[in-house]
Amino acid sequence: MARRQAPRSPKLARQQADESWFAALGVSHDTQIDEDGTAGPGESRYTDWGGAEADDSRFLTRQARRMLGVAQPSFQRIYRAFLGARVAVGMLLLGAQGASYLVGSGAPGVPWALLTSAGYVAATVVVWWLARRQTGTEQGRPINRLHRSQWLSSIGLDVVVFGALHIAASRGSINFLPLLVLPVLMAGVLTSRLSALTVAAGITLLLLADASLRSLGSDATVLITQAGLVGSGFFVIALLAGELAGRLAREELAARGSMELARQQAQLNRLVIEEMQDGVMVVDRRGRVRAANPAARRLIAEDGLVRPAPFHLHSHPVWAPLASNVQRAFDQGAWPEAGREVGLQFASGQTRALRVRMRFTKRRQPQSSEELCVLFLEDLRDVQARMRQEKLAAMGRISAGIAHEIRNPLSAIAQANALLAEDLTSSPQRQLSQMVSDNVERLKRIVDDVMEVAPGGPAVRAQVIDVTTLVANTCSEWARTARLPMDDRSALRVELPVTPAGASFDPEHLRRVLVNLLDNGYRHASGGPGSVELRLVVEPEVLTLSVSSDGPPIPPDVERYLFEPFFSTRSRGTGLGLYICKELCERYGATIDYRLRGPQYPARNEFYMVMRLEPLGPHEAPTASLNLAR
Repeated sequence: MARRQAPRSPKLARQQADESWFAALGVSHDTQIDEDGTAGPGESRYTDWGGAEADDSRFLTRQARRMLGVAQPSFQRIYRAFLGARVAVGMLLLGAQGASYLVGSGAPGVPWALLTSAGYVAATVVVWWLARRQTGTEQGRPINRLHRSQWLSSIGLDVVVFGALHIAASRGSINFLPLLVLPVLMAGVLTSRLSALTVAAGITLLLLADASLRSLGSDATVLITQAGLVGSGFFVIALLAGELAGRLAREELAARGSMELARQQAQLNRLVIEEMQDGVMVVDRRGRVRAANPAARRLIAEDGLVRPAPFHLHSHPVWAPLASNVQRAFDQGAWPEAGREVGLQFASGQTRALRVRMRFTKRRQPQSSEELCVLFLEDLRDVQARMRQEKLAAMGRISAGIAHEIRNPLSAIAQANALLAEDLTSSPQRQLSQMVSDNVERLKRIVDDVMEVAPGGPAVRAQVIDVTTLVANTCSEWARTARLPMDDRSALRVELPVTPAGASFDPEHLRRVLVNLLDNGYRHASGGPGSVELRLVVEPEVLTLSVSSDGPPIPPDVERYLFEPFFSTRSRGTGLGLYICKELCERYGATIDYRLRGPQYPARNEFYMVMRLEPLGPHEAPTASLNLAR
């Protein structure tokens, strides 16, 4: 059953009939690549890569880059090439006519041919100049066919001029017949097959008519046969030119499509690498960093990000351990599969331990290709954090059950001890009962701490609180409990903003975190005036609360386990204090960490937590002030 087609308008039919091979295949402006080489409005853009376009197409051949790197669409390039060829042919034609006129000035018809050639040169130059001023687009769309004026000023003009010269000089010494190949070839490449065959047919009829006129009164068979053979050749040229133009259009379409797919794939790869949490760097044998994602630039910097690649690992003394390991890996040609630990020592005294894994590119051509090394950098603290999370996940599955089973025996022991204490009369017996009571309370606190952060606990609704007021009240209560003086002799120094600062946190949980940090800081501090410093700093979009102490710097082998559960440097410590602080902070979207400040600070051991700054409502007004020295 034949499919019914919608009727086409005469204008659309004429437009499709005049379309070239490039327009029919969609190559004139295919894949939405604009004249500047960038993607068009229909393409999804993941990010602004700057000069990444050239890097993404490095795998293309030089010929492909030359073909795809030009600014003009395919149809316009070929059309302007033909116009330039017409100017060159006109110049040669004018030169030949001028030389013929100078040699044989008395020859009849030569001045007419000379004037015709001069007029043809002027017309071709004007058409070529006008075509160069065109942008290659029409109403925002690429031009992919010849307009009637363009057809008449190029193909039509060539047929008329060359045909007239051929007829006028049929009996002369110059043969103008080969010039008719130019309009046939131009029609075969830039117009549809029907239009090209029409031009070839018109020239053939012109040749047959000229042969018929010249054969009057003589044998016309030879002349007409020659004209027919030449016309047949023009038909063949038109067909071959059309086929070659179609093949060129298909090849360019495939090349542009491959280029677009490769560019999109390169952008996807670049996006994935840019968003990776692990650092990725590409380094050559000389220690020059060819590429580095933001995570890698953050890991090798003391603060912030280092400048984008390229840069040299030997340019900074902090990176010397990394550069030496890279050089050793290149020399040995091997690196442990699990990676190695490399430490970076910054000028401020801060150290950062990295786990470095390396992979090497294979040389396809040892004489010309370059060997590169891909470094995968991880902060050991992040690695340990993941291990800790796995450990906590396993612990969380049994913590609730264990805590429930422990609470019942503890309650029975506490009640039995209370009953026994009523009948005890001697001091040693009462001392033993008090020891039992103290250890029962200690076990209850451990159970409460475990249940506080156990998975599946009751959900807590955060509220925006005035952190400035809460910190001031908590510090005052803690100082009174620790029996610290409320003047300059106090071991606690507090710096708070003068205006309220809001954050989304539960007041009791934030108070618990702050008291835990103050207890830890005071426990390891010297106890002198200002040995413990508390600062609350309001920054753009974040609120930073830090507690520093002047105790000895925490060793690196202890620092990596600070926030792990049940790790403590004290014999009677539970090892849950900092772990609970971290879990409570993460519950409200805050972060807590430790860093060693520079030697210019008296209190170098600093625990700091970062909270998102939230606007306070009109009812959250400060309700207390801090009396400690600031």
